[in-house]
Amino acid sequence: MKLPDLHDASAAGLVEHHGSPDTVAHAAEAAKLRFLPVDLAKADSKAALLAALGKGLKLPDHFGDNWDALADSLEDRDWLGKNGVAIRLGHASAFKKAHPHDWETLEDILSEAVEFWKELHVPFWVFVA
Repeated sequence: MKLPDLHDASAAGLVEHHGSPDTVAHAAEAAKLRFLPVDLAKADSKAALLAALGKGLKLPDHFGDNWDALADSLEDRDWLGKNGVAIRLGHASAFKKAHPHDWETLEDILSEAVEFWKELHVPFWVFVA
């Protein structure tokens, strides 16, 4: 699957992508976006999911490990950086299947962050693998 143009903030969003993480990393680098891979292979609960997100997204130490804190962090310019971000959620399928309600909440939070940054013309991409 060919990746979209990561420069285009208006097209940013949540995208299913089962290709190589390197493909996303190289595309992010070319678009001068911060690339943040998140490994969800060991996420077997909401707490483990939030811990994996905190680690992979390099959220601040004071990240509160809850949905509200995640939403706040994703809309923080200091965390995002100046050019935007491309996040890759690897090994997501097991969590999605086992915890559909928590996955839906996560998708809602990520979608809200996408829309927040779109209004500011900043690319915020999330690739789900």
